[in-house]
Order: sequence, then structure tokens, then C-alpha cells
Amino acid sequence: FARGYDMFMDNVPYEVWGRYIVEKLRANGIDSGYVVDLGCGTGKLTTLLADAGYDMIGIDNSFDMLDMALEREDDRILYLMQDMREFEPGEKVSAVVSACDSINYILEPEDLQAVFFCVSESLKEGGIFIFDVNTPYKYEVLMADNTIAENRDEGSFIWDNYYDADEKINEYDLTLFIKEQSEDEDVIYKKFEETHFQRCYEISELKELLEQSGLVFDAVYDAYTDDQVKCDSEKVTVIAHKA
Repeated sequence: FARGYDMFMDNVPYEVWGRYIVEKLRANGIDSGYVVDLGCGTGKLTTLLADAGYDMIGIDNSFDMLDMALEREDDRILYLMQDMREFEPGEKVSAVVSACDSINYILEPEDLQAVFFCVSESLKEGGIFIFDVNTPYKYEVLMADNTIAENRDEGSFIWDNYYDADEKINEYDLTLFIKEQSEDEDVIYKKFEETHFQRCYEISELKELLEQSGLVFDAVYDAYTDDQVKCDSEKVTVIAHKA
């Protein structure tokens, strides 16, 4: 997925997300200092937060994603390959952020509590935790058992989705065709196949797990706005802090 991630995710409004996160951090008196981008992927949001003046630490468990991030050659950012369930940034940080439904990739509540505990251990007192998750509405209604496809000159993908409402597990089988140059300079499309799993979490579950991990639940909004969560919200943003 890393090979085509930025290509197929070019509709993600990272700039809007970055401005929103910076606004929330500054509203809480965090104008500078160390910030962890948890599940940083190819580092697009990480770079935007570095541009805003924060000392960024990008953490991801995918070597291929981090390899793409390192191609930016941005020496302002420290990238670490670590598991979210046991990450250690190396020192106390002012904030932790996690975007693009990275949290949904944690499939067991006890593992999510481990993530939240690591966040709590990493934050300074009063430090802020901002993250987003996909909603039940998105999994049950929009994604459901649907197939999504997109065809471009530089690559194509087929996304076969399956959602188990009883288990709250979303599975998607992803087939990618990425344009490459062959040794004889002919254009070829290389095929990649992956299967991904995500879990749907209710807001009440998130709140309980945060509080059990030493974090204070502050607010939840329709994603990257100050609007209340609606019945058809596809994604929400949760804000918490360390007491």
C-alpha cells in the first residue's frame, strides 16, 4: 500500500487537518515542543506540523511507509519504526496526534488500552492527545460490503470491503496496479495484493479506555471541526489530555 499511498490519498485534506491540530494545540498553550505523530505513514501531516514550528517525532510500524517518509529528507523530523502498542518517543512530549484512522487498525480493546497507556506515559502533565477514528456509520452504511475502484494513468486499485457488524471488524482486500518502468523502458503495471483489518469503536468505548489509561476525555467533534457529532458523521476527532 505504501507504494501507492500518496497517489491514491491525494484527496485527503492534510492541510485542513494540520491547521485544525495546530489551532487546538495553541489553544491549549502548546506553541512549540516535541509532538508525536502516531501512525505517521508517509509523513505528510508530520511535515505540516514541523512547518508550524513543532519538533516532530513520526512513529509507524511500517518500514515501507517510513521509507517513503524519509525520501522527503527532512532533518527536522525524527522517524521511529515502533509498534503503537508499545511506543517510546525517548522523552516526554507536549502532544500526541494520530490521524487518518490509524487508531482503527488496533483490533482488540486491550491493545487499544495499551496504546492509550503509552500515550499517557509519553505526555507531559497537561499534554494533549488528538486522534480521529472512523464511525459505525461509515463502516455499516458507506463501506459495508461494497467494492470501490479507481483507475488512473499512474496506477489503479480495487478495494473489496467486508464489514462484520457483530465482531465490529472491517476487512478490505486491496489490489493495486502501480505503473513502473521496465528494464527495456517499456511501461508496465506491477500488481500488489494486501488485506487490511480495522475495528469499529464506539465513542463510549474510547472514553472508557482513555480514562482507564490515565487520560482525561475532553471532547469529541465531527472530524476536524468544532461541530457536534451527527448520525451520519463518517469520522470523528477526539481530544483528551493528561491530568
